[in-house]
This record gives sequence, C-alpha cells and structure tokens, in this order.
Amino acid sequence: MYLVSVYFDDQSNRILQRYMDQIAQVTGNQFMIEHKVPPHMTISSIEARSAGVLRPAFEALQDKLPSGEISFVSIGQLLPYVFYVTPVMNKYLQDLSKQIFEVFCGIPDTTISRFYQPYSWLAHVTLGKKLTAEQMQQTFALMQKQFAPFSAKVEEIGLAKVNPHEDVVRFSLLNSR
Repeated sequence: MYLVSVYFDDQSNRILQRYMDQIAQVTGNQFMIEHKVPPHMTISSIEARSAGVLRPAFEALQDKLPSGEISFVSIGQLLPYVFYVTPVMNKYLQDLSKQIFEVFCGIPDTTISRFYQPYSWLAHVTLGKKLTAEQMQQTFALMQKQFAPFSAKVEEIGLAKVNPHEDVVRFSLLNSR
C-alpha cells in the first residue's frame, strides 16, 4: 500500500508532533513513534504492485499543485482504535482530493481506497493508532484538555510506503501567495 499525503509548516508540525508524543506518553502506546509516522494528512491510499507504477504520475504533479491554508478545529475517533484531529473541509482540500484522484485513477493494476476518493474522504491527521478502548479514553481525556483549534499551511506532498513510514518521493508545493 502507498499513501499520497500532505505535510505542514514547521509550527503546525510541532503542534501535531507534541500531541502525538503526549498520547504515546499517557497511553504507553508507541505505534506512531515506532513506525516513524510523521505528522501528515493522507489524501489517497493506493494498492499497487510497486512504487514504480505510481512514481511517474506522482512526479508529474511537481510544480503544479499549490500550497494552501487549512484550519484544524476538532478531534475525533475512527473506532475501534484511531484518534485524530480534523480540519474544516474547504475548497482547497476538496480540489486537492479531486486532483490526486484524477492523476491515479487510470493507472492499470492499482486500486484507490473507497475511503480516499472525492466526496467520500474524511480529512484527518492520525495522532494515535492501534489504541485499546482504555487508551482511547485516556487519549480523549488528554486531548479534551490540550487541543485548541489552529491554522496550518500545507507545504509539501509525498508518496510513501507504510509500516514503517518511508518516503518514496516528496516535494514542496507551489507557494500560494
């Protein structure tokens, strides 16, 4: 499995990483740290036989996609074991989702997850994964105290392998200013 994900400005990365570290400390669940998962938001999840099948289409996006502003406003759970922070679904995110889908949907012998297609995608940044019911409760209690809405700038996009996270290729997005 391969992910197309976006990455954020330094300040937002620090906030998100702090949340991830606090969750790991409070719960003892080290999944995100052990698997070297950086703060990111997955735009597409694609089954493919190799990164080589996806890489040309991904690299064709370089110098074509803009950076953008998003606002993280809420926390949530994907039951049974994922805890996340979520942004407002704005035009920038909708357009990015559509553009990424259109680039990869026609590649033979690949499958894009139905949960990462336009209009059926829950934009989120995973802060904790493989959490038990008790760890979910601990995480919710922690984040109820810690989380405050914040704005972030989407600055980079990457194609990565999962478990552990490993970048295949990553590049900066066009400055939108």
